[in-house]
Amino acid sequence: MWALAVGASALHCAYVDESRYVVEEMSDGSVRHLPIDPDGPDEAWRQRQRQVVDHLTDVLADGPMPWVFHYLAGRPDRALTHLARRVDASAFVIGTRRPGAGARMRDVMEGSVAFRLTHHQHRPVLVVPLEVVDWKTTLGR
Repeated sequence: MWALAVGASALHCAYVDESRYVVEEMSDGSVRHLPIDPDGPDEAWRQRQRQVVDHLTDVLADGPMPWVFHYLAGRPDRALTHLARRVDASAFVIGTRRPGAGARMRDVMEGSVAFRLTHHQHRPVLVVPLEVVDWKTTLGR
């Protein structure tokens, strides 16, 4: 685990909600946020936050170090850069999108979060695939 290797005191995990915008940035890296659509449901983010925390609890429960979850808002690259500055992160570990034409098209149109991070700040970015591609199967061998 990267965090252990660099001597971090905690693993900082984040989810960035692009349907919300930042009202205030706190010194600990957290943010106060509001929905972009004022007529939309304002509580959906709380359900998403619970889902992510439950998943992290399952995955990291027996991990070797404590972890902290941050629910962020706005543009992912900017939100993650703000958090990294506040917690003095040594690097970013970013998951890729699920494979498929839709994800590739979105990357072409918007650019990936990992790509934007590598071009706009000084921390290393480690990109981790969400699924392993078996090239032998893909190529029909």
